Amino acid sequence: MTLDTDLLLKAYAIGVFPMADSRDDPDIFWVEPQLRAIFPLESFHLSRSLTKKLRQDRFEFTCDAAFAEVIAACAETSSGAATKDRAETWINHDIEAAYIKLNRQGNAHSIECWQDGELVGGLYGVSIGRAFCGESMFSRVTDASKAALAALVAAMRLAGYELLDCQFMTDHLASLGAREISQKEYLRLLAKALYGVDVSGESRVSQPSGSAASDGVSSAGADGTGALEPLLPLPDALSALLDGAAAEGALPDAGRDLAGFGKSSSPGKRIVQSLTQTS
Repeated sequence: MTLDTDLLLKAYAIGVFPMADSRDDPDIFWVEPQLRAIFPLESFHLSRSLTKKLRQDRFEFTCDAAFAEVIAACAETSSGAATKDRAETWINHDIEAAYIKLNRQGNAHSIECWQDGELVGGLYGVSIGRAFCGESMFSRVTDASKAALAALVAAMRLAGYELLDCQFMTDHLASLGAREISQKEYLRLLAKALYGVDVSGESRVSQPSGSAASDGVSSAGADGTGALEPLLPLPDALSALLDGAAAEGALPDAGRDLAGFGKSSSPGKRIVQSLTQTS
């Protein structure tokens, strides 16, 4: 089965995503969990050990520099170095190819975590409106996937994202601050992130002034009269975060409070700062 990327984006817009039973299984099924795990962007939990590693710049971070390598590592099973505790994977070859195509189209992104020039961890997911739907992560050294997730959350906060979906709850995700909600509540949050409409039907959209970035989903409000403000692209947000060059005037309102990073600070310290300051 060949996954059409337009179909994929439409599925994400209604809270559905694809999986396979194994790496070599050609069949794909669609999943709509009754319980959904999300990360509240304001309450990501930084452990002492992770904070120390970030402050010491043990890792380097990039966005979309090695998307194919990241998804391949996420698809490894117990025989692979990146996923020693994973007996099987739900990422079959058709799913892998479809997300690589989504990345080329600008709708899927990866965060890479590097150490001494080696790819040691990372994650990937789908960007749709102001939501990022995390798909999978991997780690070859301790805390590498957690560090990639911290960089993602910091960049999302800077860019003005509203929702980080992590699909199914695990003990690992719970330890980082994820919480579980009903699918009904998830769809409410998703609609707000995609269209600016809350459960009461009220809109927070503004009149469009030029093009509004929507990552494959219409940014028009429910009544068709408005559009969400343009969203800073995730790769640009991560670059601005890490190099300390975030210009206040170039950021959406939601990210401007996080733009004042001192250029003398290390990239890791800027990630820690962005995740520990309150809005």
